[in-house]
Amino acid sequence: MRIAVLPGDGVGPEVMVEAQKTLDALAAKKGFRVEYRTGLVGAASLDKTGEPVTQDTLDMCRECDAILFGAIGDPRWDNAPAHQRPERGLLRIRKEFGCFANLRPIKVYPALKSMSVLRPEILEKGVDILMFRELTGGVYYREPKGRTTVDGQPAAVDTMLYTEEEIVRIARVAFTAAQQRRKKVTSVDKANVLASSQLWREVVTKVSADFPDVTLEHQLVDSMAMKLITSPSHYDVVLTENMFGDILSDEGGVLTGSLGMLPSGTISLAPPSFFEPVHGSAPDIAGQGKANPLGMILSMSMMLRYAFNMESEAQEVETAVERVLNNGYRTPDIVHARAEGVEVQLVSTQQMGDLVVAELG
Repeated sequence: MRIAVLPGDGVGPEVMVEAQKTLDALAAKKGFRVEYRTGLVGAASLDKTGEPVTQDTLDMCRECDAILFGAIGDPRWDNAPAHQRPERGLLRIRKEFGCFANLRPIKVYPALKSMSVLRPEILEKGVDILMFRELTGGVYYREPKGRTTVDGQPAAVDTMLYTEEEIVRIARVAFTAAQQRRKKVTSVDKANVLASSQLWREVVTKVSADFPDVTLEHQLVDSMAMKLITSPSHYDVVLTENMFGDILSDEGGVLTGSLGMLPSGTISLAPPSFFEPVHGSAPDIAGQGKANPLGMILSMSMMLRYAFNMESEAQEVETAVERVLNNGYRTPDIVHARAEGVEVQLVSTQQMGDLVVAELG
């Protein structure tokens, strides 16, 4: 497998090392070969090239099967012009490769339950959701958009628009993923008000006919925001358009108790797909060995599953992570997570990676 490695800024390079170390250990155990190609992105690229991502880096990514991405952001560039902000590198990558489906798992590990905002009786039922957010359409991207004047008053307009093709492609990805899980899809919309949501519901329902083994239910976004908190165990795969998914995925992320544990992936129209932890670059702790590498390692396991169809290998990584947590090992962001009968031990970024590798055997 050919992997484009974009460590980025802040703690990105530190957590990336641990993900590569884990993947190398798995490759040695299973007998497959990994080729890495490393490029610059974000502030790291701006410092050397003046661009948040160069055409050379994009060309390198295009020759690979998947992209592993660390983190971007540096306060030194906070006041730079828009085209020279580190985040522009990420946006250009998404646009360049047609990254249309964002996948974010929302899982509360038993060893970290004490960090969740949920009540114990809710946590006992388990939280394991895979959220699919459409990433290239909807109100964030459509025209017309901008400031205007109506009847002499300042006004603004944003356009919510989806085509059938855009809905079909992400719906099919979500239903396919549900077949490998608990075979249930919850599609979120606002069909009682929005015409775009009415089309969304119609198209998702039509796609569901091709997946008779998967149960489909529809949920209005306002009630979904409530039910994610009150009954998260009810949900398996959640399918949303862009804006609703932006809000709900962040809400779901809070349930886990730590951003450092959250992986994500983005499926593209054609390889390479893109995988990154949810946490930011955290420049205040960069180079101190305090960063949690598990979100990056779990993003790598998502890459195995969704870019290479290596389900058993992905599960092996995820089981190793869970065992490390069950044994009481914690980086600073999760050190307050307590489990009955388990002695908590504070470890560094590198030590956490070593522990995951050791569990792989």
